[in-house]
Amino acid sequence: MEISRRTDYGVRVILELASMADNERASTQKIAERQNIPGPFLAKIISQLSLSGLVTTYRGAGGGVALARPASEINLLEVIEALEGPIHLNRCVVDPGRCPHEAKCPVHDVWAQAQADLAKTLSEATFDHLATEATDAGYLTL
Repeated sequence: MEISRRTDYGVRVILELASMADNERASTQKIAERQNIPGPFLAKIISQLSLSGLVTTYRGAGGGVALARPASEINLLEVIEALEGPIHLNRCVVDPGRCPHEAKCPVHDVWAQAQADLAKTLSEATFDHLATEATDAGYLTL
């Protein structure tokens, strides 16, 4: 299982925006250059992030992109699900009763626990902490 390039780019966009000062906006051109994301692809990603309520876009002079909420209120799970859809390790975890073996299957509980653990870990990873770590490590230099 691997996240898509779109999601990887989306995480980097949110990480960069989370590293900026409050009320600061970034131009999509600058984000594309700094993160090495093709412009047309970035536009689609930002559109999806906007529809999901994670970023706000501003048109015209002084326009750009900014987080729609504080970085402390945006987590990695939200970004992944905005771009990939809900995380499902196996359909039996999401749609009980779909699998005829569910009642006797020794793996069902493992899938359910793994999915719960993954969702918990990703939801606890907020972008205020990730941005601080990225800045401290020299990953982001804005």
